Amino acid sequence: MSEEELKSMRHSLAHIMAQAIQHLWPQAKFGVGPAIDNGFYYDIYLDNGTISEADLPKIEEEMRKIVAANYPFERRDVSVEEAIDWAIKGDQSFKVELLNDLKRFGTTVASELAGEKMGSVSDGDSKVETVSLYSQGDYTDLCRGGHADSTGKVGAFKLTKTAGAYWRGNENNPQMQRIYGVAFATQEELDEYLNRLEIAKQRDHRKLGKELDLYTTSPLVGIGLPLFTPRGTILRDIVAQYSNQLRQKFGFEKVWTPHITKKDLYETSGHWAKFGEELFLVKSQETSDEMALKPMNCPHHTQIFASRPRSYRDMPVRYLETTTDYRDEKTGELGGLNRVRSLTQDDSHIFCRTDQIEDEINNLLSAARELYGSINMKLRVRLSYRDESDSYLGDLSLWDSAQNQLKSAVEKVGLDYFEQEGEAAFYGPKIDFMATDAIGREHQVATVQLDFVQPQRFGLEYADTDGNFTTPVMIHCALLGSIERFLSVFIEHTGGWFPFWAAPEQVRILTINDAVLEYVDKITTILSDITLMEPVRYNDVRFTIDSRNESLGKKIREATSMKIPVQFIVGPKDMEANEVSARTQSGEEKISLEQLAEYIKSL
Repeated sequence: MSEEELKSMRHSLAHIMAQAIQHLWPQAKFGVGPAIDNGFYYDIYLDNGTISEADLPKIEEEMRKIVAANYPFERRDVSVEEAIDWAIKGDQSFKVELLNDLKRFGTTVASELAGEKMGSVSDGDSKVETVSLYSQGDYTDLCRGGHADSTGKVGAFKLTKTAGAYWRGNENNPQMQRIYGVAFATQEELDEYLNRLEIAKQRDHRKLGKELDLYTTSPLVGIGLPLFTPRGTILRDIVAQYSNQLRQKFGFEKVWTPHITKKDLYETSGHWAKFGEELFLVKSQETSDEMALKPMNCPHHTQIFASRPRSYRDMPVRYLETTTDYRDEKTGELGGLNRVRSLTQDDSHIFCRTDQIEDEINNLLSAARELYGSINMKLRVRLSYRDESDSYLGDLSLWDSAQNQLKSAVEKVGLDYFEQEGEAAFYGPKIDFMATDAIGREHQVATVQLDFVQPQRFGLEYADTDGNFTTPVMIHCALLGSIERFLSVFIEHTGGWFPFWAAPEQVRILTINDAVLEYVDKITTILSDITLMEPVRYNDVRFTIDSRNESLGKKIREATSMKIPVQFIVGPKDMEANEVSARTQSGEEKISLEQLAEYIKSL
């Protein structure tokens, strides 16, 4: 089945679900019901009561009756006025609102019918005079189309959850219930997908974050502001150290910038006009300066570059800073570590000559491939370009040049890629790295962005070979992106069984009785003297000793539940043989003390 046919099938199921809900709740009012990745949803409003997840089975049962009836989907084109009369008679106030806006504003609202765009409208769009109504059996809906031939040709489906959603994405509007379903061409494909969902539920980073004691949240601190425990902080620090080491290998130097700045900095960079509503504002009691918590670091780094004269011989200048930024994200969009208000970026910026762009991008591509290769995540890249809108800064010819150079760099290193318009940053095109996790989901992770705009806006310059002042090119890169978001992906990718180098607790020594405690001292001395180099250099193996007066079985169960990668079981027989019993996910083996250091280095 083609993607277009699959989309039509899923859209048809949204209509079938609405029809089933109308049968069960005749007073239901409907918003929009589009097809989405892997399924569909419909936004529903009930004047009294709600639809709960416990109601989903009976909605499914009613849907299957509609499927069995095999009603044809029949289209009828009518005037907007006739459609408004239809919606009023059916007491469908949300459809009336959409139709009135269609009449006034046209195509902007038309896209909402397909779930493509929600929110504000403006004058000047193409007006529409007619709309289409689709009917199946006793149900009719306002729709742009894209359906199966009949209700009996919609593959395999299952309703999955309910969620809240503001009408047209505006928190000042009524809150509706969004009912989600998944759908595939065959039952086998649906079963495979549902199995992946169940695996994903067990790997959910919010669940594992609590079980493995990695982070917590507090209503007194605030939503979207996670607090990392000692174990979680080790994990954060080790992945940040890895990213730093990879970049330092290519000549990046650490810098530091403050967490607040004057509003003027972001007005000059262009961020204030684009993202002013997302900034946390800070008021000084001493001066009249308007301040903000920094939401990004690139404008600060331009000021370090601008702090002294530069020559072509100095180029490239490479800065890295792993630091926390702050963005006033909408509360409804926050969740776990995926989207937070305090995000730590492994940020880096290069200021270079145009003839150095390709080498610098190649270095960053190499670093990203090494990092994600070490955690067994397959990479491809999205080349994110500008579209035809006026949402971008800078000369069009510079954009064309930047986009061509990014594409050339990706092609030369043989990376799998695809191109997408409208995903660029406002100041330049991007290479967005898309990593596939252990259960087949794709996540956006690292990014490389080429920027001809900010250096111009800040008046950055260097003296070229002829002594003339020239504007440098700026390259933005984050290998991990937001460390919080990376950790959400990393936790779910590994299921909490982190590779040895990243595990907060790498080794737990489990004693059988107190007779082996002096022997354990020998083991810890060996572990304390080990220096590990790959992929992250660090000097101390992170280990603990469980010498409690508890059964060995209980100690093993607890260490396994905390997903400790290596358990050293030590009893009198191990002491007598001058060895330990090493227990890992792969099984159990005996390791002599002479081999212990090499064994650890091999993990």
